[in-house]
Amino acid sequence: MTETEKPVLHLKDASLTLNGNTGPVRILQDISLDVSPGETLGLIGPSGSGKSSLLMLMGGLELATGGHISALGQDLTAMDEDALARFRRNHMGVVFQSFHLIPTMTALENVATPLELSGRSDAFEVAQAELEAVGLGHRSGHFPAQLSGGEQQRVALARALAPRPAILLADEPTGNLDEANGAAVMDLLFGLRDRSGATLIMVTHAPELANRCDRVIRLRDGRLADPAAATEAAE
Repeated sequence: MTETEKPVLHLKDASLTLNGNTGPVRILQDISLDVSPGETLGLIGPSGSGKSSLLMLMGGLELATGGHISALGQDLTAMDEDALARFRRNHMGVVFQSFHLIPTMTALENVATPLELSGRSDAFEVAQAELEAVGLGHRSGHFPAQLSGGEQQRVALARALAPRPAILLADEPTGNLDEANGAAVMDLLFGLRDRSGATLIMVTHAPELANRCDRVIRLRDGRLADPAAATEAAE
């Protein structure tokens, strides 16, 4: 990242403490991190290290209990839940391990929903094009229960990228898929990201997926294992 180029995401001493059965639990501690425009960043580490929690903080899906987080120059820590929801709708796409499709909606309707919420009059036309892009144009009228796991994750990818978000967050996007489907979704994810130019931050346990990222950040016990790497621009 050049001196004049502002980070897409900037975290300064971000922390997260939640109340557990036996008292406060520190989930994340003093995370300082910059993510460059167009960068692909992998978040790795053992289970329970705080990877998914960090991704949720970046997306405003979890509120930091300390420190500062900004995205695209906007202070996420100063926004209420409604403002955060609007910001995500306009600027972010999120892909979860468990797909999170609406079961009573067809694939086409699932992809069109965020576009409709943003006021797009061509929501269904764009949604159909996005399903074509992930190879599911012929399955647009099917409901999630009628689709395989790999197909459901493709629909989730189409939904996340249809609004052309500046930031794409992915939490173990291949975690619930077999090897073949996981590899296919992985190729689609990076191909769609390259097409859109979005900044991608991804939690993964898969070394082959992390190796495709520009930079990899490792977490351990809620902290950055290598703090110096957090502010290094991708080469």
